[in-house]
Amino acid sequence: MVALEIPNRQARWLWLQANGLAQAPTGPVDVMGTIHALGFVQIDTVRNVTRAHHHILWSRNQNYREGMLWPLLEQRNLFEHFTHDASLLPMEVFPLWRRQFQRLGEKAARGAWLQSGLGRAEIENIRKRIEAEGPLSTHAFDSGARGKEMWARPPHKKALDQMWYAGDLATSHRQNFVKFYDLGERIFPTTFSDAEDDAQAIDKLHHSALNRMAMATPGEVQRFWDATSAAEVRDWIAQAELVPLRVQAADGTWRDSWGAPDIEDRLARLAPPGKRLRLLNPFDPAIQDRTRLERLFGFDYRNEMFVPQAKRRWGYYVYPLLEGDRFVGRVELKADRGKGRMQVTGFWPERRVKWGAARLNRLQHELTRFARLAGVTEVQTHALHETGATL
Repeated sequence: MVALEIPNRQARWLWLQANGLAQAPTGPVDVMGTIHALGFVQIDTVRNVTRAHHHILWSRNQNYREGMLWPLLEQRNLFEHFTHDASLLPMEVFPLWRRQFQRLGEKAARGAWLQSGLGRAEIENIRKRIEAEGPLSTHAFDSGARGKEMWARPPHKKALDQMWYAGDLATSHRQNFVKFYDLGERIFPTTFSDAEDDAQAIDKLHHSALNRMAMATPGEVQRFWDATSAAEVRDWIAQAELVPLRVQAADGTWRDSWGAPDIEDRLARLAPPGKRLRLLNPFDPAIQDRTRLERLFGFDYRNEMFVPQAKRRWGYYVYPLLEGDRFVGRVELKADRGKGRMQVTGFWPERRVKWGAARLNRLQHELTRFARLAGVTEVQTHALHETGATL
């Protein structure tokens, strides 16, 4: 079959459409519908304005508010586990997840950084306490940690994590983002023995990944759930009925990819995204794969949270700015919720992007909307002036 060619601009539109960023982020809020469309939503503890999971959902519908997410976990519409990072997944994915529990549980048991040093009886006592008392957080157990380093975590926390990765324990709920552990059998709707067999799970994971991405390389299919191997993806592609693609990058080069079976219908219905300026989270699924981001959009972005300050090119927590189908800059923000204030602490326009009054006005409106999500009313924009921009 001759490969279908997708020019770069169409590829950008297709990718934004697949990630729920092409339409106006308004209308009734359907949190479960959004998470189902994305596949999962990554969660993160950092809250310089609002936590990543809230921001990701807000970017798809700006009527979303922070209190809308966690009840869905408590109602068992979602479960928490690892994709490429800690995430909330629709409970319907659980039957496909046995291999991930096994893989990560075994890895956690082997890893030196999770070796608790506790005896089998001590670990079993942790489980028995949860069985008898109900959901418990790590704070319910004695701590022997001597520092904040991963290897200095208290033994009970390492044991809890290993059982959580394996699915023996599960997240019951979170309170002020603190995780409460319960028995997996009390959280999950079915047992592992009732789950899909491994071959079926692999097939469905790959199909659902490509369907959500619309187009992808084999590596991108593998990294979507991060629950299968590169070899398993290659074997699946050899048997699946997919559409071969040639996708143009931002620099004009072409790359072989694969399209979902309905890719031609998607392209026929494709429309340009709105011109709205959007503030995206560093962990947004649309930009999570930095290599793909740079290839499609020519946007060089790195999360520098763990880079020493002196070596950062931009800042600690920097938000990409998407306008239509291109990235026009990045901004660093910091909020003080107690004082009801959010401050722009850094602003970096993209090269060859003019920031006139109209674009700056759109940024101001987006910052005001974002501040409202965090319950903040005052937005300070001094850093914009320092770049020569004016509002």
